[in-house]
Amino acid sequence: METKGLGVAVVGSGRIGTLRASIAASHPAVRFLAVSDLDPERAIDLAENVKADLSSDDNLEVISHPEVNVVIVSTSEHEHFLPITQALELGKSVLVEKPIALSLEEADQVVAKAEETGTLIRVGYAQRFKRRYLSAKEQILKGLVGDILAVSGRMCNSRAQGIEILKRSPHATPVLDVLTYWVDMACWFMEGIRPVEVLARGNGVIFKNAGYEADDTTWAIITFENGAVVNLGVFYALPSHYPGLGQGVQFEIYGTEGALMMDDDHKDELLISNTGIPHAYIPDLNFQTAFLSSSTPGNWYLGDYWGPVADETRVWLDHLSKGRPCPMATVQEARRTLELTLAIEKSAKTGAIVKLP
Repeated sequence: METKGLGVAVVGSGRIGTLRASIAASHPAVRFLAVSDLDPERAIDLAENVKADLSSDDNLEVISHPEVNVVIVSTSEHEHFLPITQALELGKSVLVEKPIALSLEEADQVVAKAEETGTLIRVGYAQRFKRRYLSAKEQILKGLVGDILAVSGRMCNSRAQGIEILKRSPHATPVLDVLTYWVDMACWFMEGIRPVEVLARGNGVIFKNAGYEADDTTWAIITFENGAVVNLGVFYALPSHYPGLGQGVQFEIYGTEGALMMDDDHKDELLISNTGIPHAYIPDLNFQTAFLSSSTPGNWYLGDYWGPVADETRVWLDHLSKGRPCPMATVQEARRTLELTLAIEKSAKTGAIVKLP
């Protein structure tokens, strides 16, 4: 099979941008790699580590480079819009981290630009690429669950990681930045069935005491047009030394013909060490006990990166270079997920039921 050569620009050289660039650097179809960051030293360091062909503190320089035909936007959440639209205007395929934007106005402009230019764009809801959730989607498609009647999910993480996210983007609340994964997951499993109503409640002390407006916890009931009920909750203020290195999740699906019950809390792989276990997301935080497989994007093992971000990136590059199937979130799906998460926040703040759209 003929392979199409790819020139990749990774915009944003932070943690996820570093992972995406590392994976792109080792992909056989990638012939040219550029990285950028508003912090030039960070871009230079990443370029040296992955042996990139170009680094810059000007995002547009790498996006518009004539060797680049693929752009990965891994900036902070509030900085997605400009590099996305620049790449789409140049007809360059885009992978952007979730959420697509922090407002529906920007999301609608991205959708319109993608449709106007006919340029391919996908949104990085990497948890779709965990084996258990891919398996769940497969069983649903096979009809083994039947018609879905209800979904229940909860996710939690430590306040230390929650505060790190808010430091980066104060408006990237646990709902918009974290619950968004599971709103996307529920809608993916309910594919083709429209959500019509949201009722949510939130409560918060810890993040507000740290100077942020975000609630520590939010729970929502989402009703779909066929009557199915989805209950999703997030608590992102566990003690800082809770041994999770990322999200802990319980996710259950109940249907007319069966049920799927997925334990994603990672408590089955516990390391205890006197030497200290570093937290990849919070460099100055060390544990003596840790759930090893709980890092949300994945893990470095034996010189390579493994996990959902790695699998998603490789499948994306395979899709572009060889036409491999790619079950990533479309821009329309990402827009719907944003609308739902914003509705959850609105309902939690006002106490009112929010009708969709």
